[in-house]
Amino acid sequence: MSFPATLPISDEVLEIAQRLDAAGHEVWCVGGWIRDALLSEGGEAAGLTPSDVDFATSATPDQVQALFRRTVAVGVKHGTVGVLDRRRALHEITTFRRDVTTDGRHAVVAFGVSLEDDLARRDFTINAIAYHPLRHEWRDPFGGAADLAGRMIRAVGDASQRFREDYLRILRALRFAARFGFEIDPATWAAARAAAPGLAGLSAERVRDEWFKGLRTARSVGRLVGLWLDVGAAAEWLPRLSAPQTTAEVDRMPRDPVLLTAVLLPDASGVLRRLRASNIEIGRAEAMMRGPGAPEPPSAEGIRRWRSRVGDAADDLIALWRLRHGVDPDWAREVAASRARRDPVTRAELALNGDDLAALGVARGPLLGEMLDRLLDRVLADPRLNTKDQLTALVRTLR
Repeated sequence: MSFPATLPISDEVLEIAQRLDAAGHEVWCVGGWIRDALLSEGGEAAGLTPSDVDFATSATPDQVQALFRRTVAVGVKHGTVGVLDRRRALHEITTFRRDVTTDGRHAVVAFGVSLEDDLARRDFTINAIAYHPLRHEWRDPFGGAADLAGRMIRAVGDASQRFREDYLRILRALRFAARFGFEIDPATWAAARAAAPGLAGLSAERVRDEWFKGLRTARSVGRLVGLWLDVGAAAEWLPRLSAPQTTAEVDRMPRDPVLLTAVLLPDASGVLRRLRASNIEIGRAEAMMRGPGAPEPPSAEGIRRWRSRVGDAADDLIALWRLRHGVDPDWAREVAASRARRDPVTRAELALNGDDLAALGVARGPLLGEMLDRLLDRVLADPRLNTKDQLTALVRTLR
């Protein structure tokens, strides 16, 4: 792959580079934006935005903070300062650095090194390319452009050492391979498999983020799952993960990591709890597991009662049905029609509320809740009953 003469750098990004350069500091564009811009022959086709551009510089964090008025302390002790451009897009500016010590999760870094030293500590050759936005020069000391052209994920230098420095790089290798449809260099793959037991020491949050990113971006979810299984990552974090039987159907699903986790793992809620997912995400998985997966019977009333029971999980359960059967369920049309009619399916949608019942003499507490449930049961059978007058009359007969 040959480098283009220039890359489409926005004025806002150039202003940041110019200020650092004018203060006597070396400054280069680095990171994923460079990689993706080269893959898309300029970046536009990949949907890249100026906020994706990050910098490596000889300036220390203190010097960066002194040069720019609007900064965010993203990771100052590791050399990174976030700078807001005039459109309030955030760019990470990181001081050239080298690792002093690492434990597979964290690194102690030292500043005052060269760009080449900084690139040497990066994970993969395709992420170790730098571009000077003012002089339009390129630095590619590890052959990243050749690996982009050859569709190869290759560690920078000694692959075993790169993974010992940060075991999360194993999962990043899998994500990039699945996202771009690249192969993994044999030496890098062997080192990843050998280092996989080190994944157990990572924080759950870091593993979750990589799993979610992988599901969102993989060209083929089946390929991503296969890589997790083959490298040994699933054994450490997702022990009941299995490859989907219908890969094409899974790949047509929305790239929703919670939904896909429920598809791929029988104990999705337990997995998400271990991965420190949010309560909302765990709750979604629990609702999908709880079901029921389909209304029975699939009549208009049966669908109202099913919607009332499964709540917000209805769309997830329809997606699971589609995956398991290869087609949308016939009753999905009636679900849509029920929503369009605004059929009441929850207590909150009843024409009477708790205060109305109390005014009618229903004691607050368990009896009031029981009365709301009895009214909802009648309305689920016949939505036409959901008027204040008719429900008031029902209260008087049910008391």
